[in-house]
Amino acid sequence: METKKAQPRFTEEFKIEAVKQVTERGHPVAQVSVRLGVSTYSLYTWIKRYSVPAEQRAQHDSQADEIRCLKAGLRRVTEERDILKRDMTGMRGKTVHIAGNLLIYCKFL
Repeated sequence: METKKAQPRFTEEFKIEAVKQVTERGHPVAQVSVRLGVSTYSLYTWIKRYSVPAEQRAQHDSQADEIRCLKAGLRRVTEERDILKRDMTGMRGKTVHIAGNLLIYCKFL
């Protein structure tokens, strides 16, 4: 069985220096990627990320974190809704006694 190679993690400083070699010094992406041992895809991704000023990058990161958190919350609430929907389908056409004095008739669920 073939095992998947662990991909090396590069520091932020390494990535910034790699980007500078392309953007400031004018070296070709293919040449820099071979010399540093990274894929051209990774290098292009770093260029896209680190070509913007640090302040804008930090703002973008915080917005991305907020979006990620909101999507996770939405996914959780959607799952809860789906569970409740499934539970209510078994009650179709029945009167349910809830909390002492509240009656619900489930006609359309």
